[in-house]
Amino acid sequence: MNTLVKQTWAGLRVLLVMTVLLGILYPLAVWAIARIPGLEPNAEGSVVTRNGRPVGSSLIGVDPVPADPAHDPWFHARPSAAGPGMPSGASNKGPDNEDLVKSIEERRAAIARREGVSPDQVPPDAVTASGSGLDPDISVAFADLQAPRVARNTGVPLDRVKQLIEQDTSGAGIGVPGVDVLPLNLAVQAAAGGAH
Repeated sequence: MNTLVKQTWAGLRVLLVMTVLLGILYPLAVWAIARIPGLEPNAEGSVVTRNGRPVGSSLIGVDPVPADPAHDPWFHARPSAAGPGMPSGASNKGPDNEDLVKSIEERRAAIARREGVSPDQVPPDAVTASGSGLDPDISVAFADLQAPRVARNTGVPLDRVKQLIEQDTSGAGIGVPGVDVLPLNLAVQAAAGGAH
C-alpha cells in the first residue's frame, strides 16, 4: 500500500509540473516570442485590414461568395479541397479517380457558364485545388478570364481591371506568376468606389 501511495503522489507531481510547463509556461513563451517586432503580423495570420477592419489574410485564399451570383463582382480563388470545419489539405485523389474527374468537369462547366466562355478556355488552376486547398494566388490566365465579368459587374473599365491584375501579379504563385485574389478584389472595389 505504501508503494501505491508513493507512485500515485509521484504521478500527481509529474502531472502538475507538466501542466504548468506545457499548459502555461510554454504557451506564454510562444505568445511572447510572437510579439517580437517583425514576427507579429505572421503570428496573427497576416491579417489584411481595410479602414481598421480585418477583411482577410494575405496567406489564406478564401473564395468570395457573391450576394447576387447573376451580378458577381469578385475575382474567385482556386477551388478548395477543404470543406466547412475541415482542415486544409489536398483531396489526395489521383488523376484517374472518377470522383475527381467528375468534379473537375463540373467546375469547368460552371466556370465556363459564369464567365461566358467555352469550357476549353478555362485554365487548369480554375478547376483544381492547390495542395493546401487554401492557395491565395491564381494564375494570370484565370484572372484574365474573370476580368470582363468583374468589369461588367463593377462598372470599372476593362482596361483598368487589367491594369489592376498586372499591378497585383507577382513571381510567387502556382509555378508561374500569380495574382493574389484578396488584394486584387480590394483594388477593384476601391476603383469601383467601394460599392461592392
